[in-house]
Amino acid sequence: MPSFSPLLLISLSPLLLLPGSLSPHRLPAAAMHPDCILKKEQAVCLERIEKANEMLGLNESSPGCPGMWDNITCWKPAIVGQVVEVGCPELFQFVNEGTFALVWACLCYHTGVVSKNCTEDGWSEPFPHYFDACGFDDYTDGGNQDYYYLSVKALYTVGYSTSLVSLTTAMVILCRFRKLHCTRNFIHMNLFVSFILRAISVFIKDWILYAEQDTNHCFSSTVECKAVMVFFHYCVMSNYFWLFIEGLYLFTLLVETFFPERRYFYWYSIIGWGTPTICVTVWAVLRIHFDDSGCWDMNDNTALWWVIKGPVVGSIMVSNPNGSEGQIQGSALRG
Repeated sequence: MPSFSPLLLISLSPLLLLPGSLSPHRLPAAAMHPDCILKKEQAVCLERIEKANEMLGLNESSPGCPGMWDNITCWKPAIVGQVVEVGCPELFQFVNEGTFALVWACLCYHTGVVSKNCTEDGWSEPFPHYFDACGFDDYTDGGNQDYYYLSVKALYTVGYSTSLVSLTTAMVILCRFRKLHCTRNFIHMNLFVSFILRAISVFIKDWILYAEQDTNHCFSSTVECKAVMVFFHYCVMSNYFWLFIEGLYLFTLLVETFFPERRYFYWYSIIGWGTPTICVTVWAVLRIHFDDSGCWDMNDNTALWWVIKGPVVGSIMVSNPNGSEGQIQGSALRG
């Protein structure tokens, strides 16, 4: 099949930015807003502390220092005079899923260690400070992160808006003039519609999840929110499959001199709109049964995420066998 490297490589870029496309266990910082990571790790920390208190028989009146979350790291319960040390977190504390002995383990990005002393008056201040030990400052990094995310959001909003206006204009022209009605242009029109739906789905997703500019969306679990994510993934998949159809149609023109275009267009439509419907439906059913958490905008379960990502990457590889196959696969898995 002929190679269409520039178009397909460019079209692959948004796939790499979809949540859950990189890490096999937990999402990296670039795929999830830091505030959401903070909220999620805080919830896990408090759950671990509760389990630790049950195992050790601790309560509010017990001597010593209770376990705590200090907005950066999780601290285990300690007795008076005990010094607790934790390694610098990569972003925040990555709580292990193992036994209690591993509950307080973390993935260290820096070699520094932060300590707290349990005194009769409670926990001491961390020493050394997070900034000195880990190069992290909770007071200065937040503003830069918010500015970064707002800048990225503004950039892709302008891009999608421009595309939406241009594609809508193109659709009006193709629909208005009957002389332009042919199988080739019908395929172009379906591709344009998939791009339009993709832009609309992004705007709807942002409106549902991020309209309030707060972190309430991190744990939202409404049917409306999940339906928006299903629609978003369907639009993205349809967009990639119609890009695949464009290449498939050109390939058919090269290998067959005469072929029934209308009949082929029927099958093209089934592939372009039907395959994403099946994949997204299967993914939604699996999410309901195995990972029905949050708004489905985070993908901790990589196996389920491949139900969507696999066909998309496959369609790109089939359309571009002579291109940079290793580069595409490496980028998709490495990020």
